[in-house]
Order: sequence, then structure tokens, then C-alpha cells
Amino acid sequence: MTDQTASASSSTPVLDPCLAALRDHDRDRYLACLLAPQEKRPALAALYAFNAEIARVRELVHEPLPGEIRLQWWRDVLEQGGGSGSEGHPVATALLDTIRTWHLPVGVLTDMIDARIFDLYDDPMESRTALEGYAGETASALIQLSCLILDPEGARASSDAAGHAGVAQTVAGLLMLAPIHRQRGQLYLPADLLTATGTSREMVLDGRDKAAIGRAVSAFVGLGREHLSKARATAQRISRANRPAYATVALADPVFRRAEAAGADLFDAPIAPAQWRRQWWMWRAARTGRW
Repeated sequence: MTDQTASASSSTPVLDPCLAALRDHDRDRYLACLLAPQEKRPALAALYAFNAEIARVRELVHEPLPGEIRLQWWRDVLEQGGGSGSEGHPVATALLDTIRTWHLPVGVLTDMIDARIFDLYDDPMESRTALEGYAGETASALIQLSCLILDPEGARASSDAAGHAGVAQTVAGLLMLAPIHRQRGQLYLPADLLTATGTSREMVLDGRDKAAIGRAVSAFVGLGREHLSKARATAQRISRANRPAYATVALADPVFRRAEAAGADLFDAPIAPAQWRRQWWMWRAARTGRW
């Protein structure tokens, strides 16, 4: 290696391990971190990287039990404040430091872990209420925790917006993942919604009666839009500093439009918008507070 090459190599910035993990596993929240003030990025990256770790457990295991063991490891790390081999895990180390620095409630984080147990199995989502509870403990909680980092004093004022925005975001995320979920034999559309639209879990999974499946998709989109509308109605309570916490919510409405247009075909081909479009929508949301 020449002196010039060595100098160039040594001057190349090393990406924070949590940001690197997000870049690989959750590009939208990676971009959301970059839209936040620089001094807040390490804490947000740690929180989002933790979320990415527990959200992708189903992808890493072939049976539920190993997945439960992985999630239990995270629970042990949080409840013990370290240990369980966390010293060599960069995301765990960064998350524990973030919890201490920003006084994040550990109970909310362990509830996030518990909610993810549902992902490991192919059980039906029993009702809209059950889905809203799942979203509240995952996406909504993540928004609220992000606000505690970005603007702790303003976090409480936007709790209603976080609750509804998280449900809308969850519905949009599930719509984008629908083809993958069906391949696994997994379905997140609530059972009561399926019944109301004249279809069933089995019919959706095997693709029977596309007209009925299209009605179910439309009703699911309607649920997401209902919560997005409620979130927007309280968006004025979100402080300017907390806008980056809501940046990814900007993806919900475009996804709803694509899902409604796709109908039953939603389960056959991905509808995720191009990454450059998602980046633009998120930048605009973080800048203006409109999503």
C-alpha cells in the first residue's frame, strides 16, 4: 500500500455499526436517521437497529423456537442492563447506552419484543383491535421512543399522533410485505375484516375468489387511511424537532394508493415504491411536517 493509498484509506469515515445495520436491513429508517440532527443520530440509529433486529427474526429462523430464543436474549439484555453476551454485540451495547442517556422506558422496549413473538407463527390476526394493539406496541412505540430522543419535552403532546401514525405505518408495511407473507403461509389481515368482506384466511392464502380478496384489501387500506387521517388531525401537536420521528409515515398514503389499485394482485407482486421516491417523501415530511 502506498503512502497516498494509506492516507486515503485512513481518512475514509467508518460508518456507525448501527447505521450500517440499518443501511442493510431497514433503508427507510436509515434515511430517517440522516434527516435528524447529527447529535441525535447515534441514539436513533441504536433504537432503529434494535427494531430491525427483532423485526427480522422470522427471516433468520426456520422454526418458532429458535426465534423465541433470539427474542428472549434481547429481553434478558434489557432486563439485566447488559450481560447475556451483549458486550460483544454493537447494537445491544449502543441500545443500552441510549436507554441510560435518554431515560427510555425499558418496559416499552420489552413489550416490543413480546409483540414480535406473533411474527414467528402463522396464527391469524383475530381482529382489527388485535392489529391495532400489535401496531401500538411496535411502530407506534418506536415513534414515541424516537420523540423521547429528539425532543423529550414535546413527546407527550404528540402521543395521540404517534399512536394513529404507527397503525397507519404498520398497515402500509404489511401491504408491501404481503407477497412474502403469503409465501410463508402468514396473513396479517384481521379475521373480522375478512369475514365482513366475504372471504377467509384460507381463500386469501390460496388466491381463490379475487373479487372477495380485492374487497378485503380495500377494507384493510381503509383501516390504514382511517388511522392516518386521525394522525393528521393531531399533527399540529408534533414539535418541529420531532418531525424526523414521523418521516417514514410519509410512505403510508402512496402505499395505500398502490395497494388499492393492485387489489387481489397485491399478493402476487410487490408494490413498494422506488427507493428514490420514498427518500423524497421522507425528506419533505421531515422538513414540512406534512405526510
